[in-house]
Amino acid sequence: MRIRISILLAAMILAASALAATQPFVNQFSKIKHLASAVPPSGSAKGDQNPYGVAVVPKTVGKLTRGDVLVSNFNNAQNQQGTGSSIVKISPSGGFSVFGVVPKPTSTPAVGLTTALVVLRSGFVVVGSLPAPGGASSAATAGALTILNSKGHVVETITGHGINGPWDMTGAQKGSTATLFVTNVLNGTVAGAGHVVKHGTVVRLTLQIHKHHAPKLISSQVIAKGFAEHTDPNALVVGPTGVGLGPSGALYVADSNGNRIASIPQAMTRTSALGGGGNTVSSGGALNDPLGLAIAPNGDIVTANGADGNLVETSASGHQVATKTLVPMGGGDLFGIAVAPHGGGLYFVNDASGVNDLELLH
Repeated sequence: MRIRISILLAAMILAASALAATQPFVNQFSKIKHLASAVPPSGSAKGDQNPYGVAVVPKTVGKLTRGDVLVSNFNNAQNQQGTGSSIVKISPSGGFSVFGVVPKPTSTPAVGLTTALVVLRSGFVVVGSLPAPGGASSAATAGALTILNSKGHVVETITGHGINGPWDMTGAQKGSTATLFVTNVLNGTVAGAGHVVKHGTVVRLTLQIHKHHAPKLISSQVIAKGFAEHTDPNALVVGPTGVGLGPSGALYVADSNGNRIASIPQAMTRTSALGGGGNTVSSGGALNDPLGLAIAPNGDIVTANGADGNLVETSASGHQVATKTLVPMGGGDLFGIAVAPHGGGLYFVNDASGVNDLELLH
């Protein structure tokens, strides 16, 4: 009898574990915690606002502390888009400091740090810029990827190689090699003068990481093209935004203009560009201008809607399995989102009504 009870109990535990494993990631969280404003109160980038990029520090090195969150600002103190230059560091307890201020990476008289923000295990921080002097979309230029060391000092700038308005980015480091995936939104966009053009791209960049030297670009490859994009008086640019690498090796992209999630199979190894803006995983439904994107610990795709302030969790097979409100009043410019360490929540930036906060869904 005891053996039968033990077997039954073990079966019940396994069944419960299997059920828990299939539950949507976002459904386990019900509270939102305000951590800190992302606006620098002093210094050369005083008043920078409109936080875009969010990246969790994976390893303590230099000024970086494991578990802290870096946030990049897109606007300056005058709230002009495409002009912000600061990266701030916020701890899980709400501690705040300025990690670095990026000087103009090109000859354009602006910076404009975008959602493209990655912290590598080696301590290098890579951030994208889309300069728009005066905050005008008609003045937007290609920008660059800027690499900072763990002390917040610029050590390398990458231009060209398919980088043209880097809007978001994900990446990973394995040994002395780092791979970055960058969405680009300025291929023919400014010339389109507000009309939709289908020239948005995703570029894969490979960096060689040196212990005592700046990382060096060793290869670049456009792995997807044909994403819809256009300039916009309120959002500056609308195009392929959030990006995340799934456990199967597929790269997922939040296609804001198309109101869908796209996938690019074999993203790490493909040697040609997939056309048509990639393969559609899911569209419509609860999606409403998806901006931020992150891969949940269970492999699901979590996106943040720019139009209604909701999170949407979608399985790799394309089923929208959960929706959760982040910003109750809607909107929120939910560009940057990132999964907290050990799957303990989801960090997101909230710019609804000029809040400019980093918050945690937990």
